[in-house]
Amino acid sequence: MNIIPQPSPNVSQPLTQTLDKAVEETVIHANACFNTPQEVLWVNDAAIATLGNFSASTGKAKSRKTFNVSAIVAAALRNKTVLSYRARLPEEKRRILYIDTEQSQFHCQRVLKRILALAGHLDNQDHPNLIFLGMRNAAPKERLQLVEHAISKYSAHLGMVVIDGVRDLMLDINDSTESVTVVNALMCWSATYNIHIHVVLHLNKSDDHVRGHIGTELNNKAESVLVVKKANADSGISEVSPLYLRDKDFKPFAFKVDEDGLPVDAYDYRGVDDDRQRPKCISDLSYEENEQALDQAFKHATIKGYSATVNALIEAYSSVGITRKPTTMSKYLKDLMLKDIVVTQEKGVYCLKKDYPTLPLK
Repeated sequence: MNIIPQPSPNVSQPLTQTLDKAVEETVIHANACFNTPQEVLWVNDAAIATLGNFSASTGKAKSRKTFNVSAIVAAALRNKTVLSYRARLPEEKRRILYIDTEQSQFHCQRVLKRILALAGHLDNQDHPNLIFLGMRNAAPKERLQLVEHAISKYSAHLGMVVIDGVRDLMLDINDSTESVTVVNALMCWSATYNIHIHVVLHLNKSDDHVRGHIGTELNNKAESVLVVKKANADSGISEVSPLYLRDKDFKPFAFKVDEDGLPVDAYDYRGVDDDRQRPKCISDLSYEENEQALDQAFKHATIKGYSATVNALIEAYSSVGITRKPTTMSKYLKDLMLKDIVVTQEKGVYCLKKDYPTLPLK
């Protein structure tokens, strides 16, 4: 029994050929070579964003979702760590497009200044790699077209797009057709331009479910979904945790807003991770602390001999509060070599690879 209606015998030959070609382009061959999606954003050592995909963050009203996404963008601008977010965009894809659909121009500028301050840039001067658009005044259908045009317009060197208020790209968040249209657009744009798109959406007021049919679609299709919520014990603290990750989960972390209106790590908050102040193993260290230890170990660029390299790592990691015996540090060195972070220039000579992509943190 044919469920799908069959083409009329009067369908033109050119149309059939066009459809044949379109189907052929979707065939996946066993001997084809595909590049592994490039990771560009992590929380500690857990990847949450890759090029060619999209992610989402969600939370209830006033949970500080925009503060959280400001930290993500600032990390991407610096290609370093802000809060617990670590970014590394390729040099040829350092441009970031931030689109706000909800706030007035005044409040959009406040977010822009916050991002610039977090990135260590003067907050009264535009950053060459950040383009900020406020689309509050546009109609929903017009916004979707404007977003598509903006991505195309600024596609040169574009690596990341943030859409703060994806709900405003549609009239009805419970309309399945509109939801599928918006999510398909996110998938198409991210794949076509090989960029990462991060969208922000509200949680329901009454429960912890992402709002509407669009929320269901995002949960099903996004490579990661983060949740931002106020801490029960202290409303001045916001917690960030993974709702869904394709990669391994990360430990939830907390942040607060300082006197300058900037999000900062809430190290004194004990509700999320009681060990953050007292790291006991390498996996407890931040990316910067690991980087500091490795730079210290290889301060002379190269080390001759395996045992000497292990001893240099032992001494360097002790400076950041980690004391390990040679047997344990030898295993860590092997892990660093497997990850192509420590390499050998010649037999018995070890060095730190320039611009290593990540750290094992084991």
